[in-house]
Amino acid sequence: MNFVSRFYKWYRTLSLGTRILIFMGIGTIAGVIFGEKAVIVQPLGDLFIKLLMMAAIPLVFFNLINGLAGLSDIKSLGRITAKIAVFYAFTTALSFSLGYFSSTILAPGKGFNLNISPPENIGEMPRMVDVFLNMVPDNIFKAFAEGNMVQIVLFAVLLGITILTLPEKLKNPLAKGLDLLAKLFRDLVNLVLKLSPLGIGALMAATFGEYGSKMFGPLAIFLGGVWGTQLIMMGIFLLLLFIFTRMTPRSFFNKTGAVYATALATCSSWASLAVALEVSENNLKLPKHIYSFTLPLGIQMNKNGTAIMLISVLLFTAQASGISFDVASIITIILVGLLLETGSGGIPGGGLVIALIFVKAFNLPLEIAAIVGGIYRLIDMGNTTTNMMSDLVGTIIVSHSEKKYERQ
Repeated sequence: MNFVSRFYKWYRTLSLGTRILIFMGIGTIAGVIFGEKAVIVQPLGDLFIKLLMMAAIPLVFFNLINGLAGLSDIKSLGRITAKIAVFYAFTTALSFSLGYFSSTILAPGKGFNLNISPPENIGEMPRMVDVFLNMVPDNIFKAFAEGNMVQIVLFAVLLGITILTLPEKLKNPLAKGLDLLAKLFRDLVNLVLKLSPLGIGALMAATFGEYGSKMFGPLAIFLGGVWGTQLIMMGIFLLLLFIFTRMTPRSFFNKTGAVYATALATCSSWASLAVALEVSENNLKLPKHIYSFTLPLGIQMNKNGTAIMLISVLLFTAQASGISFDVASIITIILVGLLLETGSGGIPGGGLVIALIFVKAFNLPLEIAAIVGGIYRLIDMGNTTTNMMSDLVGTIIVSHSEKKYERQ
């Protein structure tokens, strides 16, 4: 009993990130040892994701409006939008390029036998105009009920801009009320996060129990190529962060580790966003009017990990089919990929559907779906983690530049 008491006291002194890492390790080991039997703890992880998603929608909505209402004027919003848009566009294009070169060099699809039936009912390639029209809600209550975060974010941005244009006597009480609501939902997320070590540990156990054996099969080169490219991209993020802000990788990970643990385990950008907002507020001490805008925007518009996955899946299919692309085709691939990754959802497995549409858009055999689908959970772990790091790094860089601008 003495040992248990001492252990509990020691455990309570640990940070949330350290607790999560401990349970991730326990879950991974349990998944490897017990194999598919470990899937029995999946409901604990699913409950954690549901609780996070329950808090994420109102959290994003009120934080975003509250942040915009705190801006001095609309010019500030335009300046922040321009900066973050440049960062997101640059890193996404770089991700597609890195994914193309790594898949070309490793060539995991060459000699691969695609003797599998193709999946049915794959969607069509969306038109650019349809992507933008679908971002606008025709019924905002329907958007909330369905959890359509793109439409909710757009509505929140328009509402925030409207509040900015109000006279001070109306704007001030609204801003105070929004600040209280935003704080309420941040506290709700903090409450949910108390369950995160157990929930994330359960998800890791279930994931490695179900998919662990597939990490060493014929798709190991493909999976290693995707993860390796995503790690290189993470290294570039850390380099950019140090160049622009002088923040070291150690300091960055100490303050943001809980976000990546959540991303790895849940494979959900929206669930991870709830943690990212809390980390930005309490650990990074970033300006609310910046992170509450750039992070939700990045979840939808900036998906570096997904970009690497998309180009890797497409080239894997092409190599397995004996097809090569010329320079003009590569440019088209990157442009189409940029459109598709913007339309992918921030939920577990959302990128797989987009990958299938991407393959279909270039008239390649859809047999790849049955193969990639078998290990997609493992791929999505890297996708979500890379996506979240990009959003956070971009937000920190923009926040740093705005502080310098304000001082000048």
